[in-house]
Order: sequence, then structure tokens, then C-alpha cells
Amino acid sequence: MILDNNQSCDSARLVSLDAFRGLAVAGMILVNNPGDWNHLYPPLKHAAWHGWTLADLIFPFFLWVVGVALTFSMAKRRQRGETPSMLRWHVLRRALILFGLGLFLAGFPFGLAFDHPFSWATIRIPGVLQRIAICYWIVAMIALHARISTQWVITFLLLIVYWVLLEWVPVPGYGPGVLTPKGNLAWYLDSTLLAGHTWSGAPVPGFDPEGVLSTLPAVATTLLGLLAGHFLRSGHSSTVKSIGLAVAGCVLLGLGIMVDYWLPINKNLWTSSYAMFTAGLAQLVFACCYWLIDVRGVQRWARPLALYGCTALTLFFLAGLIGRLTGSLIKVIGPSGKLISLKSFYYQHLFQPCCDPVTASLLHAVMFVLLFYGIAFMIYRQRWILAV
Repeated sequence: MILDNNQSCDSARLVSLDAFRGLAVAGMILVNNPGDWNHLYPPLKHAAWHGWTLADLIFPFFLWVVGVALTFSMAKRRQRGETPSMLRWHVLRRALILFGLGLFLAGFPFGLAFDHPFSWATIRIPGVLQRIAICYWIVAMIALHARISTQWVITFLLLIVYWVLLEWVPVPGYGPGVLTPKGNLAWYLDSTLLAGHTWSGAPVPGFDPEGVLSTLPAVATTLLGLLAGHFLRSGHSSTVKSIGLAVAGCVLLGLGIMVDYWLPINKNLWTSSYAMFTAGLAQLVFACCYWLIDVRGVQRWARPLALYGCTALTLFFLAGLIGRLTGSLIKVIGPSGKLISLKSFYYQHLFQPCCDPVTASLLHAVMFVLLFYGIAFMIYRQRWILAV
């Protein structure tokens, strides 16, 4: 049908894995679709630069669980008799499709409808789906060709090398160690290599939060999920797995907080401290989910999230597409007689009159989450398989 980063739900899956992935993608849809970007509850705003909010946890949580899921999907394919070359082709094909879908969202409708201005010279090349695709492909290649001990080494080398690059490589006109929005090495590489193709809403022109250099620690985030997945698939008892995941998560969390003293936690730069902090928190939250859902068997509350998780990237793609259509492309005549976006029209009539501006904005985001839960439920009931 369209896409997903994982196969549809089946009885052999960990419900906690799907529920955690569903929690992450529902959070992404919630944060990306407020009614009014000028009226947000503080936890749903991204940190302006250093620091973090609830919104800053969602994307690294998703990348972390991509790594966890890789251990299960690759093991399943190996059991079916797929060779390494077949696995490499499968991973590359999936990554290219995800990257292409990200570019599709960035350019849609490519100047072909809705009087949409479009130019290949200014299309944004980086993006969320693009970063997922790159991290997925790199981590899958590492999983295929490196031993677990080597995967640990690669993970922490990426974090250390990125830290060193940010602190010690001089940026022309600014020098080394600059961590302000303009003047850091990540900004310099993005503005040089991706000139004209970065996010227009970035903290400064030329920078992109899903840019070139910051992909290194994002890969490390995904690798930390892969390593957690290896432990989850080990022969240890479920109790030992729960405790081990939680303890390791606390260690990573502590390391991230400690490194924050020298290298601030920063989502835009995806600093090494941010990568460790968010991966540790993701692992701790997942350990609780695993213990409660799969070990204790308390699953009813998690079923809606698991449905989200089974078709996570499909829902994220559709949410981006519908958000773009209603938020900027489809126009209707507003009360003043001028053309306004479809979203502005229905938001002014349905949400703004019912409560204060911040709550109305949140209600719109919740409506989006519920709408896509309905789509996920329909996919489940129809037994559709949406996969790359």
C-alpha cells in the first residue's frame, strides 16, 4: 500500500515495542500539529537552543526504538533464510524510499497545484524522515557486519568524535568551540554543503536541525537502541532484562547530565550529551513499559499505542501530508472575504470559540492524534499491510 518501517503487528511481537514506538509517533504528531504555533503549553515547545523540553525527547525516542526493532526484524529475516546480500538490498531499498518520501513532503505538490511556489534550488533536503532513513541504513549495515563489541566501540567513538569536532575544529570567522546558533561547526557545514536547502524555520539561516554533522550522534542514538535490542533478545530472564535495561538507562541518563556541564544538552545540535541523555531516558521508559506490558501482562491500556506503533511511519507521513494540505495549500474564503487556509477556517470556527487560545491549540493537536488513531484502527481492522 504505502510504507512503514516495520511489518504489521503479529502475535510474536513484543507489545511493549509497538506501544513505545506508538507513543513516540503519537507524540510527534501531537507536537507537529498545534492549532496555533503562537499559543503552546511550554512542554510542547522545543527548547530555543540549549536545554530540553518534553517535545525534544520525542524524535530521539523514535530513533532509539528504530535501533531496538532492527535486532528483531533482522533476526526474523535471517530465520527465513535471507542472505546478507538480500538483507543489504532490503535495507537500502527501504532507506531510499523513506528518504524519498521525506523529500516528497518537503516539495509537495511541486508547484503543480494550489498555486504552490516551488523551486528545486530551495527544496529542503534534510528532514525527519530523511534522518530516520540515513540512521536506519547506517545502523543496519553496522549490525550486519560488526560484532556487538565493535558496535559498542563505534557508538561511543561517534559521540566522542562529534564532541571533539564541535569543540576543537575552527570555523572560519568564528574559531573553535562556538556553540551559539551561528558559528558552530554544524551550522558552517550545513550552510556550506546544503546552501539554500536547509529548514526555513531553523534558529539561524543556513542551519538545519537534521543537518549533515549532527547525523553522527543521531546514528549513535540509534545504535544505543540496537544494543538495547541485543540485550532484549538475549537468554536472560524477563526480570533480569527489565532491571538491566533500567539500570543501563540510568547510567546513560547520568552520563548525559554529567557531560552537559561541558557540552550542553541541545536538540538542534544533537550534542553527545543530548544523545546519551535521551537514549538513557528512552531506555528507562521502555524498561518500565516492557515490565508492565510484556512481563506483568497489563496490556489493555497499551493496545491503542500498539496500533499506532504497527504503522508508525505511515501515520507520520500521512499526518505530514494532511497537515501540509490543510495548513497552507488548500484555501477557502474566510469571514473577511479573503482567502485563508482550510486549517485557519475550521480552527477559527471549531476550536477558538470553545476555550482559551493555548487550550484550543492543544485540542487541535489532540484531534490530530485521535484522527490518526482512527486511521490506525481502520488499517488493523482491514488487515492491510503497509510496508516498504
